[in-house]
Amino acid sequence: MKTRVGYFRWGIALLLGFGIVINYLDRVNITVGATPLIQEFHISKVELGVIFSSYLWSYTLLQIPIGTLLDRIGIKWLMRVGTFLWSVATLLTAVVSGLGLIILARILLGVAEAPAFPGASKATGYWFPIKERGLATSSFDAAAKFSNVIGIPVTAAIVSVGGWRAGFYYTAAISLIYAFIFWFFYRDPKESKVSKEEYDYIVEGGAQPEVSTVGNSGRNLLYLLSQRKIWAMTLGFAAYGYSFYLYLTWLPGYLETALHMSVLKSGIYSIAPWAVATLTDIFIGGWLVDRLIARGFDQTKVRKAFITAGLLMGVFAIGAAFTTDPNIAIIWISIALGGLAFFAPVGWSLPAIIAPKGTVGTTGSIMNCANNLAGIIAPIAAGYIFDTTHSFSLNFIIASVILILGILCYLLLIGKIEQIPSPFEEILPIDDTTEQAKTA
Repeated sequence: MKTRVGYFRWGIALLLGFGIVINYLDRVNITVGATPLIQEFHISKVELGVIFSSYLWSYTLLQIPIGTLLDRIGIKWLMRVGTFLWSVATLLTAVVSGLGLIILARILLGVAEAPAFPGASKATGYWFPIKERGLATSSFDAAAKFSNVIGIPVTAAIVSVGGWRAGFYYTAAISLIYAFIFWFFYRDPKESKVSKEEYDYIVEGGAQPEVSTVGNSGRNLLYLLSQRKIWAMTLGFAAYGYSFYLYLTWLPGYLETALHMSVLKSGIYSIAPWAVATLTDIFIGGWLVDRLIARGFDQTKVRKAFITAGLLMGVFAIGAAFTTDPNIAIIWISIALGGLAFFAPVGWSLPAIIAPKGTVGTTGSIMNCANNLAGIIAPIAAGYIFDTTHSFSLNFIIASVILILGILCYLLLIGKIEQIPSPFEEILPIDDTTEQAKTA
């Protein structure tokens, strides 16, 4: 365990991260096209918020069922089917006519992308020892932020030239390419071409065993929902989700409508906060957390410290509520997103650490379900507040209050960050003679 043996696992991390980049390109292209959508369909801010959130209706509803399927049949096949379907759904968004059909296409996209994040979390648990889990998790979580660094300005340029539908044609093509790449290259460790030395390194370091669900899926779910650690992790992460989806869905729209920018200019201004978020995600939430734990610091204290600091920095967005200067607003939002970004990989590393044996997918999906419920509420509430007050300021204040409640969940409820024992594992009887021999 003192010497790194091989880097095959990091190739898997890059594959997962590339998938999340594509995944989020498919999500944000609708937000970049906000102004053209309003003009074409003559919709209100509330209706626009409904379009933004429609993707999450099916995505959220399927999180727990998808989690149990991941634990039952594995990552490979669910992700293969999902990547192909989300390519189709993205293409349909561009070719259909009518607002209702666009919403239906977004709902299909939510179905197809439902396995992406819990699948990546489960794969990370398989492929990485605990001491590398932070950086490994940030490799796919940072991808969600980095996709906005490249996706928003590129999509904005495409939309400015070819209209909002063009933004979906190019992401559909990229998605289909990734579907083929994932199909041919992803395998779980036991069936992959990883060397024996690296495989032993991964297993000895505390990777989750490649086993199917232990016990009945329904009983496992009920057991998980009875655990205080699960609720603390879930509610705390939902607080992050409210702010994250507020910026993911409304940042370009906020810049275009509240600060009166063009589509292209809002895309350029959006680069800064998401670039900051990408860097803090990798270097603070990933590398630094792993570094401190590897040097012997208590992992519970380290993870709680970074969770608290990250969510507290998210509160800094409240500064944008009191300015109409776009440069100052972007600075406050960049600080907030930077903090939220380095919180996220720490938060996403928890399911693979605390989940009982064989339930990582279900545990991650419970957390992601609550996260995306908050994501459904955030864009609709933001649109309603924007329409009612003709200002975006109250949205920043509400998001900050919710983050403070999330901090309290992590600090007061989660306790020690360690694996929850499963009550459904088979306990083998102890042979008396063997036990006597060991004692002797």
